[in-house]
Amino acid sequence: MPDDAATLSTFETKLDRLASLAVRVGLNLRPGQEVVMTAPVEALPLVRRIATHAYQAGATLVTPLIGDDQVALARYRHAAPEAFDVASGWLFEGMANAFRAGAARLAVVGEDPTLLAAEDPAKVARANRARSIAYRPALELITSFAINWNLVPAATPGWARQVFPGLPEAEAVAKLWDAIFMACRVDQADPVAGWAAHNATLHARTTFLNTKDYAELRYRGPGTDLKIGLADGHLWAGGAEPAKNGIVCNPNIPTEEVFTTPHRLRVQGKVRSTKPLAYQGTLIDDIVVRFEDGRIVEAHASRGQDVLRKVLETDEGAPRLGEVALVPHSSPISASGLLFRNTLFDENAASHIALGQAYTTCLRDSTGVPMERLAERGANASLIHIDWMIGSGALDIDGVTKDGTVEPLMRAGEFVAC
Repeated sequence: MPDDAATLSTFETKLDRLASLAVRVGLNLRPGQEVVMTAPVEALPLVRRIATHAYQAGATLVTPLIGDDQVALARYRHAAPEAFDVASGWLFEGMANAFRAGAARLAVVGEDPTLLAAEDPAKVARANRARSIAYRPALELITSFAINWNLVPAATPGWARQVFPGLPEAEAVAKLWDAIFMACRVDQADPVAGWAAHNATLHARTTFLNTKDYAELRYRGPGTDLKIGLADGHLWAGGAEPAKNGIVCNPNIPTEEVFTTPHRLRVQGKVRSTKPLAYQGTLIDDIVVRFEDGRIVEAHASRGQDVLRKVLETDEGAPRLGEVALVPHSSPISASGLLFRNTLFDENAASHIALGQAYTTCLRDSTGVPMERLAERGANASLIHIDWMIGSGALDIDGVTKDGTVEPLMRAGEFVAC
């Protein structure tokens, strides 16, 4: 945290702007809505400001659910072996019930990306699987965009140490806050207007891509030669989008991506990650996988190999794709030169793909359609949804039309057609 009065005043102003942005632009909260909010304990100053802005916007109840790294570590170091197959199903079912009743979902993220790096990978995998199963009722409402929801970041000591190693903790946290304020556009004179302009740019890209209606994307770059077929009747989305409850919200702050649903059976070739993947307290780096008929048949990582293997064994849909996203290499997050080791940020610094559950809202006429029918159109189903980065300044992407015409879409990581 900053020390001198002038800096502190500026910091407090920006922190309050971030809280306001989460409520007004992220959730676009409506009077009468409840808010279910999760956050790390270190983020309480932001949580309190978010609660204030939510009540000022007409929230009837803000329910914060606070997590703590030391409590999480205590489980791995002292719990009985059978404890790692247990998850708080009662809590997640309660969250799902709140969403069904109209509550909005807000997650403040700032986890230490290496919290569980020294823990037993088998325990980590079992705990993650149990949580994924328990979380499924709530996750389905989020991935189907049934509700307005938002992720927003907060600088924490554990995360800051990973982004700025070697700096004193207070300085690292302050620098991470500065990076967050920049990426979230709260350092602009009018952040709400800044987000309106940014959303317009993202919407122009989705309009172009939806007009093109490409059948396939082809990727070429160092260690990557990949073909991703797109789901039948797919839709591109990005920035502010209407949820099924009619509320237009920005799910991610920050965001630089446009994304859609790949076909779960039409992915072929090899792809290499360009940034580490921080997943549930473990860092997975230098991922190289090979797809055949949509499924990963070979997977390697220089770090976190055991966790990656366990992730891919989660269920039948885990080794298949549920999302493909395009991000220009010149995005502000990429241009910062920082490796955030946090998916909310790193996925907005590079084009990426996601293993697991598809966003079914990225399919035309999908409302009320059973998952089995959507699967016939290519949508993947899984307990997980994990984004990992494959974009760089050396990546080229082509769009392939339905008649087989190949068109340049991105060159050296930059859009050339939209």
